[in-house]
Amino acid sequence: MDVTARPTAADCRGVSEILSRVGDKWTIQVVVALRLGALRFNGLKRQVGGISQQMLTRTLKTLERDGMIARTVHPSTPPQVEYTLTPLGLSLSETVRPLADWAAENRQNIEDNRLRYDTSREEEF
Repeated sequence: MDVTARPTAADCRGVSEILSRVGDKWTIQVVVALRLGALRFNGLKRQVGGISQQMLTRTLKTLERDGMIARTVHPSTPPQVEYTLTPLGLSLSETVRPLADWAAENRQNIEDNRLRYDTSREEEF
């Protein structure tokens, strides 16, 4: 690959689509939750607060399609399904974990800033 060549519009669209996927809040939370090991659907749902069953299902299917997670069905009654990160998903988790940590560490500061901003805007009117 020639790193000195200008990216084409198709390259930019492809990268943009991937960044949109991996930058999605549910994707990041699912990947971070799976970083420590396999989880079943309900375990993931508990770990990823606020996600609906439908959104979790959609996120898991997309991540499986992209090769970020593996879905394993264990033969039992009823069948048990586990989700784990693939090597590709693990590499993503190592990238987004610092971002998730940053968000957690700065959440209160950001909420305080929003409140201060909103209050100052209300005073203008």
